[in-house]
Amino acid sequence: MPVPWFLLSLALGRNPAVISLERIVGPQDAARCSPGLSCHLWDGDMLCLLGSIEAAPGPVLVPTHLQAELVLRCHQETSCDLCVRVTVQLAVHGHWEEPEDEEKSGEAAEPELKELRNASLQAQVVLSFQAYSTARCVLLEVQVPAARVQSGQAVGSLVFDCFEAALGAEVRIWSYTQPRYQKELNLMQQLPVLPWLNVSTDGDSVHLVLNVSEEQHFGLLLYWNQVQGSLKPWWHRNLMWPLEPDPVRTSICPFKEDPQAHRNVWRAARVQLLSTKSWRLDMPCSLPAEVMLCWQSPGGDPCQPLMPPLSPENVTVNKASEFPVVEGHPNLCVQVRKVRSWEKVQLQECLWSDSLGPLKDDVLLVETQGSQHNRSLCALEPTGCTPLPSRATTRAAHLGEQLLEDLQSGQCLKLWNGDLGALWACPVDKYVHRRWALVWLACLLLAAVLLFLLLLRKDRGKAAAGVRAALLLYSADNTAFESLVGSLATALSRLPLRVAVDLWSRRELSAQGPLAWLHAQRRQTLQERGVVVLLFSPGAVALCREWLQDGPPAPRAHGPHDAFAASLSCVLPDFLQGRASGRYVGACFDGLLALDAVPSLFRAAPLFSLPSQLRGFLSALQGPCAARFGRLEDSAEQVARALQPVLDSCFRPPPRGLGPELEAGLE
Repeated sequence: MPVPWFLLSLALGRNPAVISLERIVGPQDAARCSPGLSCHLWDGDMLCLLGSIEAAPGPVLVPTHLQAELVLRCHQETSCDLCVRVTVQLAVHGHWEEPEDEEKSGEAAEPELKELRNASLQAQVVLSFQAYSTARCVLLEVQVPAARVQSGQAVGSLVFDCFEAALGAEVRIWSYTQPRYQKELNLMQQLPVLPWLNVSTDGDSVHLVLNVSEEQHFGLLLYWNQVQGSLKPWWHRNLMWPLEPDPVRTSICPFKEDPQAHRNVWRAARVQLLSTKSWRLDMPCSLPAEVMLCWQSPGGDPCQPLMPPLSPENVTVNKASEFPVVEGHPNLCVQVRKVRSWEKVQLQECLWSDSLGPLKDDVLLVETQGSQHNRSLCALEPTGCTPLPSRATTRAAHLGEQLLEDLQSGQCLKLWNGDLGALWACPVDKYVHRRWALVWLACLLLAAVLLFLLLLRKDRGKAAAGVRAALLLYSADNTAFESLVGSLATALSRLPLRVAVDLWSRRELSAQGPLAWLHAQRRQTLQERGVVVLLFSPGAVALCREWLQDGPPAPRAHGPHDAFAASLSCVLPDFLQGRASGRYVGACFDGLLALDAVPSLFRAAPLFSLPSQLRGFLSALQGPCAARFGRLEDSAEQVARALQPVLDSCFRPPPRGLGPELEAGLE
């Protein structure tokens, strides 16, 4: 019975590797011999008659060594039989004898002897093969040139392809000449027996069953194959190695197409933002995947792919890549899917939400360039891309004129720009508020409005008593530190805290200026009995010492949105006049700044190192009258889990090829 070829990918040898057997195509037997010899295989099998040993009349060819090896005889591409190839080494035995009576023979015998010595040497070699329910004998004729006929000299080899046999069979092979001039050569070979191997999964457990006969001894080797295509394994863990001198090895990859194994890999995958434009997909092993950007609206609708004009690209896992975006936005997310399997998203991450805040109620405008240099605009919505202007009944169609005016006046943020078009993010908060104001004025009576205002004031009073405000002030030393502050602000906003930070208010900060924005935020926070958090870094300490005239001027490497330098003008008087207690809390990050590096003036407020002192830090933020955070241990663990990966990245050297901006940011 033909056996699938992958079950016969075996090797006999001592080299610790899995090697495929040589494959022979076609059902016909064949014979070949070494250079200088000529050979011929007789058609059909012959009777296996051993016969008796005869005396050699002169030089004769005899078999001296017999060797067998396994090959595959394939009738089709995936249907092969195990076959035994036989190699016979041949040598010259005996020599020509001189006539006993040269005088009697005379000159008549001399030409005949000379003719025999100059003639080529021929022999008929018999190969006999026996296995269970199989017996064959084949006859091969070999001819050696006279120049190579020397007694005791090896003349070459004869190869026969091949005797078919079954797995696990015991075969016997004989070789002799006809007529027979010496004792026949024989060889016994035990063909390999493959063990029965079954692999099954049960949740996270894997069961491997190996069925081996008691007479056989097999070893099991588990390895991790990191190379796709041809088998080039990297030996991951050697549990046991075969004890036999000639082990037979087979290879099976049971999880290559296993859905549970693929789900486990995707469950461990992560997308990490390295800078504002670079990212990396981390996976335990390489699976073919595609990545694309999408726009996530705050209403809970599915994330809409930005295609066109941005098309999906193949992913190289564990390697830094760059986004084709000009500016980051909290609504921009990354979707990772299997190659040619776009019906299911495997992984989605909104990478900019930690540094830029929660999702915004912005409309994404898609600009496309035509062939005649004319452009068209449409607004991306859950129902599709609505052309502007439009008479449709969607929200973007109602606001079409206002959105076009905002785009022309520069109030929209450009996210991407290319030869085929551009992407713009336009805020619509003001239009939504205006529309609701008109509805209230048209539908509500004066008494209802007054009642609403009273209830609103009451709710605000409850919110002020229940949720405490926290204003985060920091020095923008570099992009890595800004990312760390953004992660802390996002983690604190998930607690009963109303967090304000300049990272989330860049538009207002640019419109009002750092000083005016800071004064307004500080006044509102303190009026609501909130707390101002001073996040100290090396840059912040340098600025404080400069204001206190206790050190050299700090380098002016901060951006236009850095509110920390502006905040010192109103923060320092509170500390100098002893009004800091209850209003301010100081903090720095483990490994970036020691507590004793903070100027002594600012130690009048509670000072903590994060994340090692998170419990005390959260207790100081909670305040006496605010809502409880729950168990401080749980809240501290939640914040620490958000901080630790970003804090670790501050000490990790930047990957090569990420650009000088990221490398400078991590220094």
